Amino acid sequence: MLSFNTFIKDLRTIRAALLLATLLFIAGGVMGWIGTGSLQELLNEQLKGISQISGDLRESSNPQWSFFVFIFLNNSIKSVVIIFLGALFGLLPAIFLLINGAVIGYLIHLSAIQGQDLFTLIVKGLLPHGIIEIPAIIIACAFGIAFGSKVWSTLLAAITRSERRAVVWPAFMRQTLTASFWIVILLFVAAIIESTITFSLLS
Repeated sequence: MLSFNTFIKDLRTIRAALLLATLLFIAGGVMGWIGTGSLQELLNEQLKGISQISGDLRESSNPQWSFFVFIFLNNSIKSVVIIFLGALFGLLPAIFLLINGAVIGYLIHLSAIQGQDLFTLIVKGLLPHGIIEIPAIIIACAFGIAFGSKVWSTLLAAITRSERRAVVWPAFMRQTLTASFWIVILLFVAAIIESTITFSLLS
């Protein structure tokens, strides 16, 4: 049930949701890059919050351990919760993807405008952990979107009394549990990388 092969097979069953989740994340990145007005203010507030938390963690007695604990718990809890919040018709995972993509897009654009070294930001600051963390978050949101899709299908089946639209919920709920397990594992690895390799590269 929790094997990695089962996890990979389950991903194949939500290919449409995975594609949609990826496109939403990219769309968020584009929105962040060109963001103006109220969107820009929102993203500035997000970055201020991140900067404040980062500063507090750096001042702790063991910054690397503090970063690891915060990053792992923050990402893993949010990712697992967003899967099941997808039951609200898939809206929250979609919003979550747009916001996260927008923050990254805005950060890169802001750094470019300020003349900062984008190589350092992207290759040293994002890629080492992001190559695992970002796909894991997209997968979590994809399962959330799939959850919402199945809720819609169940409602339509009830309204139209169509057996063809009926959803096999036990099988899907098993998939969400398997996905939750492996997403947490992936985010655990990403948190180790971010609190060690990324931390050292940017120090």
